[in-house]
Amino acid sequence: MPVVAVVNRKGGSGKSTLATHVAAYCAGAGQRVLLADVDRQLSTQRWLKRRSAHSLDGRVPIMGLAVEPNQVLRPPVGTMHVVIDTPGGLRGFDLARVVMYADAILMPVCNSAFDRESAADCYAELKALPRVAGGRCRVAAVGMRVDGRTRAADTLRLWAERLQLPFVGVLRETQTYVRCIDEGLTIFDLPPAKVQADLAQWQPILQWLEPTLARPNEPVPAAAKASAAAVRAAALRAPRAAPSPARAPAAGGMAQRVGRLMELLPIPRFLQRDS
Repeated sequence: MPVVAVVNRKGGSGKSTLATHVAAYCAGAGQRVLLADVDRQLSTQRWLKRRSAHSLDGRVPIMGLAVEPNQVLRPPVGTMHVVIDTPGGLRGFDLARVVMYADAILMPVCNSAFDRESAADCYAELKALPRVAGGRCRVAAVGMRVDGRTRAADTLRLWAERLQLPFVGVLRETQTYVRCIDEGLTIFDLPPAKVQADLAQWQPILQWLEPTLARPNEPVPAAAKASAAAVRAAALRAPRAAPSPARAPAAGGMAQRVGRLMELLPIPRFLQRDS
């Protein structure tokens, strides 16, 4: 099943807002979606509780899962999509573990020097991880809380262009998002006529996600498990063998070494998808 992760190591960047909206979009399309919360603040899980008070006719309920660092739970049977809300400060092993099983990553970025610098550091680490470097996990940035009266959108686009980071859209600063989150809703739950401007801003983001969200339930996790099993078996057969040039650690590539280490570790079941 497709997995979309929302990642930015800086707190307050809009990760939960982005994650809840992607999950609600999938549910509105009739897909059984799991909204997994790795952040200990559990913002999305509290949002789901508020959402349960509404009668949203025709919409599939969003399943929730609070994931503790050592928890190993699989998504419920029948889950078609997984959206992961991640905590701030995600890096190293924890970042590699999420990326190992994500198909697409959205990185929300606000327009301040602090936010841009933090996001640039995070993207540099992401690019060094095998799944991102090999194109199996796509990454794109989304401008958050952008004031349309300023040049913030242009600034973010130029910043992303310098990093060669796909920039797929901006979401404006509006109280609509604040009120929606307070009530357990999203703009996808509101009458379209009232949120036309916001829905228009979501179109390029959803278009970028479409190849991932529309993908049929392929046995990708089975292939990933087979690959990891093959690597572990090879390591057991030749425990003292010197590393081949292709497997040699790259100089200065801590993220790459973490990514390769992930291939030798058991797959955490809470991120496994049914084959």
